Amino acid sequence: MATFRMGQAAELLGVSTDTVRRWADAGRLQTTRTEGGRRVVDGTALAELARTLAAEPGTGAIVSASARNRFAGIVTRVVKDAVMAQVELQAGPHRVVALLSREAVDELGLAPGVLAVAAIKATNVVVELPAQP
Repeated sequence: MATFRMGQAAELLGVSTDTVRRWADAGRLQTTRTEGGRRVVDGTALAELARTLAAEPGTGAIVSASARNRFAGIVTRVVKDAVMAQVELQAGPHRVVALLSREAVDELGLAPGVLAVAAIKATNVVVELPAQP
């Protein structure tokens, strides 16, 4: 039976160690103690909680979308110039960086501390130059 330390469980779930401790104290996540007194989480219980967290509703209703990869997170940084903006989002252990128009960032009210969802449609973009005549 695999077990994980509280910090390992937190990293795998994309939350803080304090959150894992609170969940354990509240009975949401069962823990046991090692001979040395450290709390550990059973791997099966951790997997079940991870599935439960993934199934919880997101940050609001999206009526219809074709993108399958969505990362809910908090905006950590916004850098704007006259036309474009760079937005950084921390979604669990994942840092997502997006380039948007400044107009879109302003209309959405994106700023550090705002809850947002990054929807990723493509894995890469190729930029090419046409042949010169």
